[in-house]
Amino acid sequence: MADEAAQIPLRMVNEFVYCPRLFWLEYVDREFADSYDTVDGRRVHRNVDRPSVGAMEDDEELRDLRSVTLSSERLGVVGTLDLVERAAGEAIPVDYKRGRVPNVPERAYDPERVQLCLQGLLLREAGFRCERGYLYFAASRTRVEVPFHDDLITAALRAVAEARVLTATGRIPPPLEDSPKCPRCSLVGICLPDETNALRATEPRQVRPLVVPAEVAGPVYVVDPGASVGKSEDVLQIKKDRAVVDEVRLIDCSHLSVFGNVQVSTQAARALLERGSAVFYFSFGGWLNGMTIPPAGHSLDARIAQHRCWADPERSLALARSIVEGKVRNQRTLVRRSLGKDGASRELGQLAFFVNQCSRVRSADELLGVEGMAARTYFACFARMLRVGSDFVFADRNRRPPRDPVNATLSFLYALLVRDCVAALLAVGLDPGLGLFHTLRLGRPSLALDLAEEFRPLVADSVALSALNTGELEKEHFVQRGAGVALTDDGRRAVIKAYERRMSTTIVHDLFGYSASYRRVLAIQARLLARYLEADIPSYPAFTTR
Repeated sequence: MADEAAQIPLRMVNEFVYCPRLFWLEYVDREFADSYDTVDGRRVHRNVDRPSVGAMEDDEELRDLRSVTLSSERLGVVGTLDLVERAAGEAIPVDYKRGRVPNVPERAYDPERVQLCLQGLLLREAGFRCERGYLYFAASRTRVEVPFHDDLITAALRAVAEARVLTATGRIPPPLEDSPKCPRCSLVGICLPDETNALRATEPRQVRPLVVPAEVAGPVYVVDPGASVGKSEDVLQIKKDRAVVDEVRLIDCSHLSVFGNVQVSTQAARALLERGSAVFYFSFGGWLNGMTIPPAGHSLDARIAQHRCWADPERSLALARSIVEGKVRNQRTLVRRSLGKDGASRELGQLAFFVNQCSRVRSADELLGVEGMAARTYFACFARMLRVGSDFVFADRNRRPPRDPVNATLSFLYALLVRDCVAALLAVGLDPGLGLFHTLRLGRPSLALDLAEEFRPLVADSVALSALNTGELEKEHFVQRGAGVALTDDGRRAVIKAYERRMSTTIVHDLFGYSASYRRVLAIQARLLARYLEADIPSYPAFTTR
């Protein structure tokens, strides 16, 4: 929650008048995402963002000042004025906008007029006469004069007061209803306005397709034993035997995963953390040993709500029911797709029964029992889904260590999936360790395991079946180590390639009806989980496919 006594930036008051939810996300939750508009806006401001040298004093020779920062405890705002012109004893603020002059009676929208008016009030408080200001629209190359009359001043002061009240409530405001403002908003993929309204509604609603910037950055993997990761300028350098074998621009790395004895230099780790990217450390076999993550960039509201839900047995059980029901539904879908209705009619009936049982359980222990029985039924079908002869025998699910190639592949894929779930949860401000279905255990990312449940059949299990059935994985990709089986370096590379291909696959969202990649769907589910914890939506909708 934002500090009630803090001075609100003028730009945030603009956002509040435009959309209270956008204000909350940017000011309280500290969320931000670039779009074409925000990047182009910085281009328009590139000249006026250079501060002028000199003081603001009553000097007739001092005409223009650029990038002037003023604040007021009485008004409760702070802001940087693009340009202040001096004429005939009057200080006139000029605010730069990237677009064209809007076709409205005032020739400017209310958020911009309110922001400019507050700049004028700050100048007045600094001792200057200020009766008007200008909005300069770069695309039109036109100035629009804005007189600071009493009605506009009242509206500006009311906006500041209402924004301050909102920050004190501790509750994110609802999204705008079917607003034309949403599609071009840079935070539409974070806000999820149509999705949230659809989940809050009692009747089905149409959801407009998400328009979010394409993900340029992706995960970087280093699996070669003895390799090292360093940094040269803005590039990660991967070296083996002191020779550079690969280079990746920092801007293209969403997070770094290293396996076994791979060294990461301090310079490389710090550069990744400065960009908000995490470093994940895996064992040779794919066990997630630990991670280096950047400092939390969000408010603590989501984590506080997460702890409150954990302490509320009824809400945490409701969430766990949705998670397990989604997992079992997806297990049933994979069995039906692989074996057909006639090839597994009995098991499909059993899994349908377990789906219905999820909503009837009255305790976490009962739910755990249902989840365990469903898993036994599901994995009893797994051997029949494999069509690779006697090279890969699957009797049951085993781990620590996995005793056959199929289980070694599944364990490695589950580790990759949990890693992505950790990254998605950190991105929305949640604590990956505080689970609501999986019990708490030192060093275990229990909430990431919760989020991974519904994706295990659709992503990890599906990748394992595909890689084994198509020959992408062969006997040579595995090695026996004592009682356990592990993937070789080439085997890990093959699994990672298949996994990333699956995560990039575009599917139609069963609930919202638009297309998105599995990686994007995972990010949406993490966002919806946070929205449920903060009571923005009444229930958590697990992701399922038909």
